[in-house]
Amino acid sequence: MRPVPFRVLRRKRETHDTFSLVLKPPSAAGPFSFAPGQFNMVNVFGMGEVPLSMSGHSGEVREIVHTIRVVGPVTQTLNRLRAGGTVGIRGPFGASWPLGAAEGHDVVMVAGGIGLAPIRPAIYHVLDHREKYGKVAILYGARTPHDILFLREIESWRGRFDVEVEVTVDRASRDWHGLVGVVTGLVPRVHFDPGNTVAFVCGPEVMITFAVRELARSGVPARKTYVSLERNMKCAIGLCGHCQLGPLFLCKDGPVLRYDQVAGLLRMREL
Repeated sequence: MRPVPFRVLRRKRETHDTFSLVLKPPSAAGPFSFAPGQFNMVNVFGMGEVPLSMSGHSGEVREIVHTIRVVGPVTQTLNRLRAGGTVGIRGPFGASWPLGAAEGHDVVMVAGGIGLAPIRPAIYHVLDHREKYGKVAILYGARTPHDILFLREIESWRGRFDVEVEVTVDRASRDWHGLVGVVTGLVPRVHFDPGNTVAFVCGPEVMITFAVRELARSGVPARKTYVSLERNMKCAIGLCGHCQLGPLFLCKDGPVLRYDQVAGLLRMREL
């Protein structure tokens, strides 16, 4: 429960309302270790803390990356930090993407908006261990071309011959020459063996529901589809109950969960 002070190494603007902080743990603590999909509680001293998934390379690392959308007082304060600033870190917490279980399978990763950030460590892992996986597809949707995260990185992924990458936007500007439409419409565009596919989905809950439905139409069962859910996490250790979803505490049972375990819960209004 006690935050550890991490130093801000640098801040990078990603879009008009989203930025990344690169943080360094204290020297005495040694490397920081996490699995793709896990999150930290990031504390602004005197202001409060927010749950944020890691968005950089996983494993034992000497710096961590959090990609953050400005939505409230804590994230507004984080957005004002510069190199040399300090934040408090508790973590890592939660369940991770099942990358070991996905070995030998085709992998389809679907992300909407800021949901690309929590899934990016899984993308790094799959691409760094490409020989362990079958076909790989990355599907990403943003509101507008100006809201696309990690644009140069997406372009580098699209330049590879061993991965399919499709990007769409909800609303296009005149200089946009790509696809227009919701991210779920990208599923039929990529090639994979549905009977041998593991899918990872991250984004707003409405988008998750429709993405899983489209994957199911393509033949990917709910038991092989994993989603990342983040709701009102406060303590991160299953005590406060703010993130409870039926019998589950998303901070410790999730945030990554198999969809067939939560489908019924997500359909219950106001749960």
